[in-house]
Amino acid sequence: MQKIGKWIAGHKILILVIAAVLLIPAFLGMTATRVNYDLLTYLPETLETVEGQNILVDEFGMGAFSMVVVDGMELKDVSALKDRLSEVDHVKSVLWYDSFLDLSVPVEMLPEELRETLFQGDSTILIALFDDSTSSDASMGALEEMRGIVSENCFLSGMTSVILDVKNLALGEMPIYVMIAVALSLLILFLTMESFLVPVLFMASIGIAILYNLGTNLFLGQISYVTKALAAVLQLGVTMDYSIFLLNSYESEKKNAKDKEEAMALAIGETFKSVVGSSITTIAGFIALCFMTFTLGLDMGIVMAKGVVFGVICCLTVLPALVLLFDKAIDRTSHRSLLPSMDKVSHFITKHYYIGLLVFAILLYPAWYGNDHVPVYYNMDKTLPAELPSQEANKKLSEEFDMNTIHMILLEKGIEAKDKIAMLKEIKGVDGVKWALGANSVIGPAFPESMIPDTLREKLESEHYELEFVSSRYAVATDEMNDQIEEIQQIVKKYSPDAIVIGEGPLTRDLIEITDTDFKNVSMVSILAIFVIILLVFRSISLPVILVAVIEFAIFVNMACAYYTGVTLPFVAGIIIGTVQLGSTVDYAILMTSRYQKERQEGRSRKEAVAIAHQNSIRSIMISGCTFFAATFGVGLYSRVDMISALCTLLARGALVSMVVVILVLPAMFMIFDFLICHTSIGFLPPKEKREKERKQNNTDVIREGVTSHE
Repeated sequence: MQKIGKWIAGHKILILVIAAVLLIPAFLGMTATRVNYDLLTYLPETLETVEGQNILVDEFGMGAFSMVVVDGMELKDVSALKDRLSEVDHVKSVLWYDSFLDLSVPVEMLPEELRETLFQGDSTILIALFDDSTSSDASMGALEEMRGIVSENCFLSGMTSVILDVKNLALGEMPIYVMIAVALSLLILFLTMESFLVPVLFMASIGIAILYNLGTNLFLGQISYVTKALAAVLQLGVTMDYSIFLLNSYESEKKNAKDKEEAMALAIGETFKSVVGSSITTIAGFIALCFMTFTLGLDMGIVMAKGVVFGVICCLTVLPALVLLFDKAIDRTSHRSLLPSMDKVSHFITKHYYIGLLVFAILLYPAWYGNDHVPVYYNMDKTLPAELPSQEANKKLSEEFDMNTIHMILLEKGIEAKDKIAMLKEIKGVDGVKWALGANSVIGPAFPESMIPDTLREKLESEHYELEFVSSRYAVATDEMNDQIEEIQQIVKKYSPDAIVIGEGPLTRDLIEITDTDFKNVSMVSILAIFVIILLVFRSISLPVILVAVIEFAIFVNMACAYYTGVTLPFVAGIIIGTVQLGSTVDYAILMTSRYQKERQEGRSRKEAVAIAHQNSIRSIMISGCTFFAATFGVGLYSRVDMISALCTLLARGALVSMVVVILVLPAMFMIFDFLICHTSIGFLPPKEKREKERKQNNTDVIREGVTSHE
């Protein structure tokens, strides 16, 4: 690696030119990568509900719908509005009163249930059907155009409306996320580093790595908005350490090297060892997300693991070139670090190590309990700002029509009319169901199916299926909703074994079941992967247990804070924090452990080794933890998208908690389990002959000191 380092140091201008040129395809790739704002699309394709959604698109040419609530408008004007909405591209059709009867026929002539479905007081509902899926660009574009057509007393509800609002909100906020993360990270680095220019160079190098990462996402086809929002912030937080490692090595090598190029070549070789070892645990944490059946984990895992790799590459190529190019400017902008010496704090902690043990013992059970009982939510739209158009529309639909969501039933064709009517009657009796309608509901049970209007039949029937609709009073993702769906499915399967209940409610119910299993599997994979990495690095059986236990304790404390403060978290919080916090902050523990191991190998006593390791690593751990905190905390405060805000707040708090736990608790673990560590680790102590020689030398020194004292 030193030869490569020498080449890098000698070709700094070429490296910077190549890095700048590569930014062009990176930027083009970033702008061309589609962003997915619908988390339900990450459910496995094998699920019956997902198969049903695909059937809806393939056979009916329809993938989404929007309920349009119209207040205080005359029937003829509503009909005119319906015609205008029908002309919008990708709106397959709009269903309303005049889809069933001529406007000259009084509303009272409609079957009672259908009349109550479409009319409440001076308000009425239109149902707009889209020819593409809920989160497609076509459906969102159509809904955007529809919003431009309707007046102030019209409200467009539905999942496409919610997703469109999330998209508009996120697109406006994402650039600000990066600005906040950079500004706060720079502030921490200005306070802790010894040059005002160095933090700027760090940001330039990491910024290039972030652009490379976002640009190469084009090969994935699309990424989720959660991944895009967190990618830059997380990459900045978890890869900053690598830049600090390089600069520290460079400053150290400059003291003995003949020139700065040689010093940088040596620093690159030294940093390579440290950075690769450090990055492996972080990458392992992100890769663990790829084992989720809910493929949002695969999306985020690949992007973030790739980001760490780009961070390492830029740290070893772009940053050295920048540091060498601006070496004199770095010296001219040097200043004294404003971070005070931590020697006294370190001495107190290692001398009174039992305090750390006491903290661990006292907090362990409440932390475990809080982590295990923190409430989570699955319904994304409930946490969005109330003033968004979709939120106002959904509130209107709930208050005026007593509707929260609609399920659709894909019913096999060929079932007799009397059975369909009987099925819908049973469904109406299920708790929380307001109405259940099908094509037969238009003409009533006393009339033959041949009287169903052809225009309506074409919209509600395909070659193999016909559609039935069920309105629910319950909110999505509640226990009541899930029980309702279970009961409806049992009724439907009784009449048609191959029928499928689809919609936001059934999809979210599947999401709850899948992510519950995912959390357990991903947690085990991440813990096992990092356990094995630590085992191989330190060649120890006991150290992986201790280090993973310390960081897992920090994760429990972090999640428990949410529980004891009454915060409800998004459903992915536990999975992401459990892997990301473990993978990225276990480096703090590894840094201290490496020095502890080195001192024990050189024959230091238990107390000496722990004290030296703690004193030499506490500053680096604090800078790393505070930088990670700064990169995420501001975004958590600013974002109005609760999914992003909650995750960034957890990551920020997790960085600080891990920092404090490693500084306070880990030394206590070393002091207590030193004998076990030394005897369950290969090469942890010096050879027996060396230990015996040092023991005799120590005894001789003690005797001499005693004689001198006596004299």
